Amino acid sequence: MKTYKTFAVIIYVTETEKQAVMRIFDWKSLTIDGDEQEYMETFINKDGKKLRIVSAQQDEMGMTASATLTTKMIHQFVPEYVIMPGIAAGTRNITEASGQEYGDVLLADSVWNFSNGKYVSPVHAEIVFGEIGFNPRPTMVKISGDHLDKIRDFIDSHHNEYFVHYGPLASGTAVIANKMILKKQIMTSFEDTEGVEMEGYGVAYAASHAVEPRPRTIIAKSVCDFADERKNDMYQKFAAYTSCGFIRELLVNVLEYTGE
Repeated sequence: MKTYKTFAVIIYVTETEKQAVMRIFDWKSLTIDGDEQEYMETFINKDGKKLRIVSAQQDEMGMTASATLTTKMIHQFVPEYVIMPGIAAGTRNITEASGQEYGDVLLADSVWNFSNGKYVSPVHAEIVFGEIGFNPRPTMVKISGDHLDKIRDFIDSHHNEYFVHYGPLASGTAVIANKMILKKQIMTSFEDTEGVEMEGYGVAYAASHAVEPRPRTIIAKSVCDFADERKNDMYQKFAAYTSCGFIRELLVNVLEYTGE
């Protein structure tokens, strides 16, 4: 039976996210014959083993690119963990009880696609935006495994220095900077949604449909805005920093490796 060959692969999207990932370890460039993708490679010592971590950046935003890169990296490196850090919009302006602040980490227990659906006449619509109607048909990928139990134990421990919210993340095909879209199209489908981004569903879908040995998925993005009209880039570097810092803590001190 096949076993894991790599401790983890890390997938990121923007240059800001790349810079944050590059800061958490010392990386070296890795090239694969016949593959134009740029990879970065590092090794960490853990439990007496030298473990490999490979990272790569998507060449464009969105779920198609994330699913494609995830599938390729799973095939190429056979990782135990597929990880996506980065930045996301929080839902604080809709769910005031969430207590979210800039830089808080949003750890996904599921990822769902809020873009799926059908545009119709407002007369026949579940959601209405002026003269445009939309009937949502969201699809979801659950993220489960004993590694999440270990992560949650760590979150609740005195060793954790990060503010972490645990719950669903919503993925879509467009950036959201409108409170009414967030309220009507996203929070009405899954009211406990913690954040909104554009790639997590593709990563989770690809990982959950991979051949054995199937990797474990971790999507942990930090709040950089709240998907409303005040959306800007001011907190992106900070959010990327906290997300990647949390991921480093998991890789070094929390996650176990069961491969060769």
